[in-house]
Amino acid sequence: MIAILSINEKSFIETGNIYFWTATINKWYHLLENDDLKKIILNSLQYLSDESKISVYGFVIMPNHVHLIWKMNSLNRKEKAYISFLKYTSHLFKKYLQENDPLILKQFKVDAKNKEYKFWQRDSLAFQLTKRETAIQKLEYIHNNPVSKKWMLAEDRESYFYSSAKFYASGISEFPFLEHIMDVF
Repeated sequence: MIAILSINEKSFIETGNIYFWTATINKWYHLLENDDLKKIILNSLQYLSDESKISVYGFVIMPNHVHLIWKMNSLNRKEKAYISFLKYTSHLFKKYLQENDPLILKQFKVDAKNKEYKFWQRDSLAFQLTKRETAIQKLEYIHNNPVSKKWMLAEDRESYFYSSAKFYASGISEFPFLEHIMDVF
């Protein structure tokens, strides 16, 4: 069983609005250092985009968190697409770790009646973007994250693969789900 997510004001996302959104791995564990698990996130974003459930304008996948600038376009069945994203990635994280690294899977085991594992911390941060300047500022923040002194994951923003920085610097995208933020602001 996978963690059921609760919704509060901090994580509330209204369909049709653009948000800067952060989801953090439970206990700040560096689960996403593994490229296979990063690919689970990318595939989930691609699927939800292909189904027109979301629009993604910027992203970065860090070792223990994800930042997105995105919009929920419609429900995914009966739930908001970000809930589907968190549930689906959790399900695939569990499956991957069961097959490839059961010791790491144990790090996410919880003692709860309604769940066996918890991969994402509760209450993802959602901040609505209503101004072009704020959207640009948040995009810069996202793209600078991998090259910050804390992380030093790449020499420059554009060379960190798991980010939209290269797309914004050169127009070249490895990720078909990406849309340009200036097309909406």
